[in-house]
Amino acid sequence: MNINVPLVLVILAMLTGIIWLFDAIFFARERKRTHKKMSVIIDYARSFFPIILIVLCIRSFIINPFRVPSGSLEPTILTNEFIAVNQFTYGLRLPVLNTKIIKISEPKIGDIVVFRYPANPSINYIKRVVGTPGDHIVYMNKILYINGKKMSRQYLRDAIDVGEGNIPVKVFQENINGKKHLIYIRKQGGYTDNLDVVVPKNMYFMMGDNRDGSEDSRYWGFVPEKNIEGKAFFIWFSIDKNKPMNRFYEIYKKIRWNRIGTRI
Repeated sequence: MNINVPLVLVILAMLTGIIWLFDAIFFARERKRTHKKMSVIIDYARSFFPIILIVLCIRSFIINPFRVPSGSLEPTILTNEFIAVNQFTYGLRLPVLNTKIIKISEPKIGDIVVFRYPANPSINYIKRVVGTPGDHIVYMNKILYINGKKMSRQYLRDAIDVGEGNIPVKVFQENINGKKHLIYIRKQGGYTDNLDVVVPKNMYFMMGDNRDGSEDSRYWGFVPEKNIEGKAFFIWFSIDKNKPMNRFYEIYKKIRWNRIGTRI
C-alpha cells in the first residue's frame, strides 16, 4: 500500500491548526478565567500542530528522505539505501498539488532524480536523467548516444548483480557529458532493443545505471517536468536485508557502514 505522506501531513496540519485556532478564538480566554482544564483533544492539537507543520515544510521544501526499493541504479545506489533528496534544487512546489511556485533550475543530464511514476503518480521512482527537452537519445548495442555523441565508457571489472538474482555483469565507468559514474551491463541478455527518440518539450528521459535491470523510460516513456520531486544527493543509511544474522542485536552486521555518508 502506497501512503501519500504529504497529503496525510497536510490533513493533520489543517485539523490540528483549526482546533488550535478555534480554541484560541473561542475557548482559551474563558478557560483561563474559569480555570477549567484543557481538553485532551485541544492539548494534543496545540502540541502536535507546530511539529507537523515543521515536518511538512522540511519534506516539501528542503529535504525529503527516500528509500530505494530496487537495484535499478546499482552499482551507484544499492537496494535498501536511504537517500536525502533536495526538494528545492529545481524549484519550490506546493505539497500534494506539486505545483511549482518558484523556479530555481532545471534537471541536467547526469542528475539522479526522484519523480512520480507517470503511469501511477502515487508511486515514486528514482533514475538518472539522460535526456532533457529537445535532446536526441539513441541507445544502440547497449551504448548510449546523446545528440549524436557517444557517451564514452571504460571497462573496470566483472561482477555479480546480487540484487537481480546473481547475474554476471560487467562494470563500466560511463562518462555522461563530464559526469562519471559506474554502470552494470549484463554479459548476456537484458535490454537488447535499439532505441532512437527525441525528448519532447517539458519531458525528460530517465535510465537506471543497472542498464539491463532497470524499468525506465525505455519501457514506459518520458517523465513530465511536473512529476519531478527533487535531486538525490546523499546516502544517509544503508542496510543489506539479505545478509544473515544469528541474533536481533546483530543487526549491525546488516548495515553497510562504508556506504553511509556517500555523496551521489
